[in-house]
Amino acid sequence: MTTINDIAKMANVSRTTVSRALNNSGYVSEDVRKKIMSIVEETGYMPSVSAKSLRTKRSGVIGIILPRISTETASRLVNGINDVLSKQGFQILLTDTELQKDKEIEYIRLLKSRQVDGIILSATNINDELLQTIQDVDLPFVSLGQDFPGVTSVVYDDYAASVDVTNMLIQKGYDKIAFIGVGEEDPSVGYERKQAYLQTMAKHDLPVQDHWVETGDFSIESGYEGMKRILQNHDAQPNAVFAVTDRMAIGAMEYLKEQGYKIPEDVAVTGIGASVMSKYVSPSLTTVDYFNKEAGEEAARALLGQLQGKNTSKKIKNSYRLILRDSV
Repeated sequence: MTTINDIAKMANVSRTTVSRALNNSGYVSEDVRKKIMSIVEETGYMPSVSAKSLRTKRSGVIGIILPRISTETASRLVNGINDVLSKQGFQILLTDTELQKDKEIEYIRLLKSRQVDGIILSATNINDELLQTIQDVDLPFVSLGQDFPGVTSVVYDDYAASVDVTNMLIQKGYDKIAFIGVGEEDPSVGYERKQAYLQTMAKHDLPVQDHWVETGDFSIESGYEGMKRILQNHDAQPNAVFAVTDRMAIGAMEYLKEQGYKIPEDVAVTGIGASVMSKYVSPSLTTVDYFNKEAGEEAARALLGQLQGKNTSKKIKNSYRLILRDSV
């Protein structure tokens, strides 16, 4: 079995030089680095993780807590996080809360027991128990998507994006705009996006019928059912619907098409998320791209900053863009 001493002898350098090259720390000339890495590749040498952990007092693992791993958003976030962390020699450990807020607390404690070096949490709610748990585990910590008080947070500009969506519909002549959201216990998606819609409608002196505002659970099915409730047994019919996720918007579109409505001639539809499906449904869905991969990269860089002893409490706002397609 090849050891670090063997690598040093074969490269005719010191053990310290090999260690610097492998850990990307300290000065090593480019020629020497290439020589060492070539020998490492040829011999199949693998550094001892346990030895490195003892030496650095770190596990080399970062815990990631997501509300649902199977979504496109989660995939993009993880790609961004992993791209940054893997270059620094870290591995990631993924957990899935399945949108259950109690599991967020459970997994924070579990990851602490697994001795991860830090945690990135994409939460669906903010509450006192969750904040206390974050303080109790005393680890480098980044919130992704929610603005946690006293915690470094990478957030989306949910309010501004939703104002832009509502304004865009109004400017295109839609004056009866319905809304399909999620529960307000989710501050970003549930509360901020809804308030932006309501306040923008009020600013333009446009009424909002009570039955035009529905609540779903992020799923296509809840968008379908929300649209069904909005349209059934009511005289006042909307001519547009703003759903706070692409999945719910696609569900709303499906119900509209089943009932013989033309999109966008009878009812326009918008979503948020820029999912792959949004581009290929018919008609293609107007949506908002939140640059999720870049958000994941920002969260990873913020966590690395904490591991290096930098500022541990700041808010980083990610950008977005409105994508106009055929559903409006």
